[in-house]
Amino acid sequence: MKKIEAIIRPEALEPLKEALLKIRVNGLTINQVLGCGKQHGFTEYIRGNEIILNTLSKIEVKIVVPDNRMEEVINTILSATETGEMGDGKIFIYDVLDCIRIRTKEHGENAL
Repeated sequence: MKKIEAIIRPEALEPLKEALLKIRVNGLTINQVLGCGKQHGFTEYIRGNEIILNTLSKIEVKIVVPDNRMEEVINTILSATETGEMGDGKIFIYDVLDCIRIRTKEHGENAL
């Protein structure tokens, strides 16, 4: 199993959810986060003083999928969120040792 974490633009969330629903991926966790990458935020002037705001609002989406669906999910995330401009985000992939559904105590892919 693989855990896929995608940090995306807030406006890309709805298109991503729709795209994941189309490929029947329904288990996901969504968090609002702040962060900065190569964008380094933006400069704003408050009462004549220059303020550098180096964190931007982003959305973090976490999905755990069987190994054989990893590429399909990654390609779906890329196609739903990519604008070609700086700040589109990043995707991180991790190995998952096990998953346990608390209600039924199922393990592994059966628990997904």
